[in-house]
Amino acid sequence: MTTQTDTTGSVTTVYQVNGMTCGHCEGAVSEEISQLAGVSSVRAVASSGEVTVVSAAPLDEEAVRAAVDEAGYELAGRA
Repeated sequence: MTTQTDTTGSVTTVYQVNGMTCGHCEGAVSEEISQLAGVSSVRAVASSGEVTVVSAAPLDEEAVRAAVDEAGYELAGRA
């Protein structure tokens, strides 16, 4: 995982998600993660399996794992 605190006080974290193959996959994962408290943006890229999340504070990895699981994919960890 890569975590970076931006100057605005937000935290950017990159996660690795297995199983995404298309735009629909990206949308499903993004939608579930965006529902977590404090998340301001999510960008999923199927070709790399990376999901970049910007949040107000570091997220609980188990909450992210549960959201990815709900979308039907597997959180491999942080990129």
